[in-house]
Amino acid sequence: MKKYVVNNMQRNLSNPLPTRLGATKWFLIIGFILSLASCKNTTDDVTPQTETTSAESQTVNDWILENMRELYYWNDKIPANPDKTLSPDKFFDSILYKYNATSNPNGDRFSWIEKSGTDLQASLSGQTVTTGMEYNLYLRASGSSDVIAQVLYVLPNSPAQKAGLKRGDVITRVNGQTITTTNYSDLLFSGTTFTFGLASVNGSALVDTDKTISVTATTFQENPVFLDSVYTVGSKKVGYLVYNQFVPGANGSDADEYDTQIDAIFSDFKAKGVNELVLDLRYNPGGYTSSSANLASLIGKGVSSSKLYFREEWNSTITPQLQREYGSNFFVQNFLDKSQNIGSNLSRVIVLTTDHTASASELIINGLRPYMTVTTIGTTTYGKNVGSITITDETGKIQWGMQPIVFKSYNNAGQSDYSTGFTPNVEVEEPLALLPLGNTKEALLSAALNQIAGGTANLRQGVATGNTLPALGSSIQRKAGGQLMVRQLKAIKL
Repeated sequence: MKKYVVNNMQRNLSNPLPTRLGATKWFLIIGFILSLASCKNTTDDVTPQTETTSAESQTVNDWILENMRELYYWNDKIPANPDKTLSPDKFFDSILYKYNATSNPNGDRFSWIEKSGTDLQASLSGQTVTTGMEYNLYLRASGSSDVIAQVLYVLPNSPAQKAGLKRGDVITRVNGQTITTTNYSDLLFSGTTFTFGLASVNGSALVDTDKTISVTATTFQENPVFLDSVYTVGSKKVGYLVYNQFVPGANGSDADEYDTQIDAIFSDFKAKGVNELVLDLRYNPGGYTSSSANLASLIGKGVSSSKLYFREEWNSTITPQLQREYGSNFFVQNFLDKSQNIGSNLSRVIVLTTDHTASASELIINGLRPYMTVTTIGTTTYGKNVGSITITDETGKIQWGMQPIVFKSYNNAGQSDYSTGFTPNVEVEEPLALLPLGNTKEALLSAALNQIAGGTANLRQGVATGNTLPALGSSIQRKAGGQLMVRQLKAIKL
């Protein structure tokens, strides 16, 4: 008897998968976003670890095509006679229904393929080889080829924190070399030992200093529950949560300890009479939809397990099979019944956003919209309303893993209108000089507290000290492969 693992968003699936689906070992429902700056989305960066012969490529390509013709969201757009002589990565790319801003704005921006998914499994749970910090990359000045890395946050107890790095630090040199547009990838994303040279921020100017900090990357487990606080604003009790990835528990753990930690925070919010909530998802690229549903169920007003959080739309080929095997429940995720829910005390939820806010984070915004006012503060979110699955060969003969887009998500009002992101109700750019997260004078949190104190509800407010440097990308794009949406694993026997 074979056992397959399906990410099923905490559903009880007692029936076997359709016969054809038994050809896959894993279904990891992943909303996988990569910006143009993200290296994972290029065929150059999915080079096999070993040489693949033509015969091996043919076998892999047959496997790719068979699965894609059944499961791919745009399976009716796959070429009738694709070139199977290509290497697997190039073959996969050749059959995609590709996005084009002008000619095909509804096309595929997100499907991808890799040689192996082993490390991905760990990274989806927040375990990676890392220094323990995330940063944005900018040109040092408009027209310059010099690059800076602005530290966004540093993980507690990580090598970076122990070395003394902190939010707001600006890195201009690595291992004695100035960071430029031609070497930043090699300097920042290769190797494990780094000596960072820092610059200070003087108004809108950057001044190089003699200060250096040396850090060695290690295998590190990130706790995505970064910070929580309660503030008093007049008569309001404001709960504040910084949450950086939707992960139920540590890699290899079945305890869902991070979800449990979120539950405990909301239990504390409830005990303290919190009646305003600021949810800081500015650096949250997504994660497990089960954790997204858990958080939404703690916030939503009047929600319960009988009410829809979101539903999925699959292609017309696979939908009837899934419908027969699992019924309509396969396509829906309802809210959960949570005793720690504070929705009855809230008139709204304020969500802090940037272009790193994606997938499962945007699912929170879209899923709660039919039930309560969701006010967004910051900058426009990424725009990811589709999800993909990771497919590997259960026989072990084929080592490749692919992540094709297979579904589109809709909320209870039938809305899925955020493929270009959610435009903020209050627009605030993060400045070049960053204050610590949780500091009431920090730009985005300060704007949220101003709203709660009685500021204008729908306001576009530029920040004079906002960072105007041209953006190149971010380390967050590499976090578990970028922005993502993952359905929780559950074993199914066939």
